[in-house]
Amino acid sequence: MLRSMTGFGQALHQAGGFRIQLELKSVNHRFKETLVRVPRQWSHMEERMKKRVQDQLSRGRIEISVVVERDASSVQKTQINWPLADAYIAASRQLADKYSMEDTLKLRDLLSVPDLISFKEETEEIHLAEEAIMDALQEALDLLVQMREVEGAHLYTDIIGRLLNLRGRVALLQELAPAVADDYRHKLKQRMASLLGDQPIDEQRLAMEAALMADKADIEEELTRLNGHFDHFERIIEGTEPVGRKLDFLLQEMNREANTIGSKANSAAITALVVEIKAELEKIREQVQNLE
Repeated sequence: MLRSMTGFGQALHQAGGFRIQLELKSVNHRFKETLVRVPRQWSHMEERMKKRVQDQLSRGRIEISVVVERDASSVQKTQINWPLADAYIAASRQLADKYSMEDTLKLRDLLSVPDLISFKEETEEIHLAEEAIMDALQEALDLLVQMREVEGAHLYTDIIGRLLNLRGRVALLQELAPAVADDYRHKLKQRMASLLGDQPIDEQRLAMEAALMADKADIEEELTRLNGHFDHFERIIEGTEPVGRKLDFLLQEMNREANTIGSKANSAAITALVVEIKAELEKIREQVQNLE
């Protein structure tokens, strides 16, 4: 199934006294790039999260955003740094003795000391929160993949319709191609008659010039390759593997054949069809660049 590279998913989980809000979004990118924004306390999970995403998505720029907050109803255990408190009080008394000052140290002074009091997270709570983060990631990832598949189905319908239009235009080229040599021979004969006046036309020379032009203007080989590219394109797009890069390369080959046809065929009608074909190829290329 085709997938777009654009998608979004989010999830909200609670565990271990933590509330986890996770958002996942992806946009177009030539390669696969995963960015993770997570609070510092959980930064050790970045590689684990990247691997989970990259195992399921093969292309695109993916951003993971995680917000972890303490549940208001949960009770946190505090931890006092007793050696720091003792050292702070001892220093205060030494200063008071040295400078004959009154020791007026109060509790609020101690509470303002950095790192004197910290909140202790239980190992079990941390483990539960980590698992909840990964569960939220998978839930958001499933939603994102679903959105990419829905968008991919729309792209498939559009691309297949345009490919059908291209086949129709190539069929018209195949009908017009044989007439190019005859048209050139007729124009050449008229020009020679105009230049020679009453003198007879060298039919042998005319035939040779027309044959040479027919050989130069022959586009059957390019048309055959184009139809072969169309068949290959359909086989790829109907497959189950990521197709974006393969189709982009194949479109470049199609465009090259169209350019060659335009340069070889000395015909206004064929030139007009080539312009239409190139415009349609460009529209397909724009759509293919959205595919995974």
